[in-house]
Amino acid sequence: MADFNPIENRNFLTPTGFKFTLEKSPGVAFFCNQANIPSLDLGVAVQPTYLKDIDRPGDKLVFGDLSIRFLVGEDLKNFMEIQNWMRGLGYPESLDQIKNFGLTGNRAMDMRGEERLYSDGTMTILNSSLVSNFLIKFQGLFPYSLTTLSFDATDTDVEYFTAEASFKYTYYEITDLTGKTL
Repeated sequence: MADFNPIENRNFLTPTGFKFTLEKSPGVAFFCNQANIPSLDLGVAVQPTYLKDIDRPGDKLVFGDLSIRFLVGEDLKNFMEIQNWMRGLGYPESLDQIKNFGLTGNRAMDMRGEERLYSDGTMTILNSSLVSNFLIKFQGLFPYSLTTLSFDATDTDVEYFTAEASFKYTYYEITDLTGKTL
């Protein structure tokens, strides 16, 4: 008979216990008030048989999108960090825009001196005592969506603007505080 091993930590993960950092956009990260650990899906291969097709584990992982929500500063600085990053990636008006984007300092240079289009990000998950517990490290992030800011003069209650940005990335891993994969 197997040894019974009761669960040692009976504390639960709380949805408010996190900090988010984004190398390329520190203003957005500082005011981040919602983030997600993205989904992870494994493709399925179908093995045909004459009676019934059989599902088998596939060979490709599909990572869901990272979405963050952040409070928007009254000077729009953190909102514009993401918007300018997206404009620099997408060249909406001219090819000069990507050149200007590189000159503003919003792009980091890699060791070969090439401009980086991507950023790394880390979500630190806190334990029930609000102490760092583990990390979710994102590699190769870039924004592809930024929500609108809708002004309405008929609102009677003041609600501060929040914006949501969605990111694609290469991969993420969950590690302990020393960097060891969980």
